[in-house]
Amino acid sequence: QVQLVESGGGLVQAGGSLRLSCAASGNAFSLNTMGWYRQAPGKSRELVATINSGGTNINYADSVKGRFTISRGNTKNTVYLQMNSLKPEDTAVYYCNYRAISGTAWGQGTQVTVSS
Repeated sequence: QVQLVESGGGLVQAGGSLRLSCAASGNAFSLNTMGWYRQAPGKSRELVATINSGGTNINYADSVKGRFTISRGNTKNTVYLQMNSLKPEDTAVYYCNYRAISGTAWGQGTQVTVSS
């Protein structure tokens, strides 16, 4: 079983930056896709960005392209989300996601609040 631990959320003013981190532990496969999803109050969970373990396949939601950057750490089972030029509409709980042949795991979520 894979466990995900997230960190880095918080409160920031519009135009500011935050960096989210997520580390996978347990029986994590080295070949995997990790990413970030978010869920705002009253809305469905939506994809923010994903990256495969080789860093060769990266996907972003249109709403964050050019502002957010997803990357992998030196240890393959870590993922980061650098969020710049944050907007109030980016306010949500951000969830780390792990997918591999063995299954899927979710983090507990970290709150990101952007004030106007």
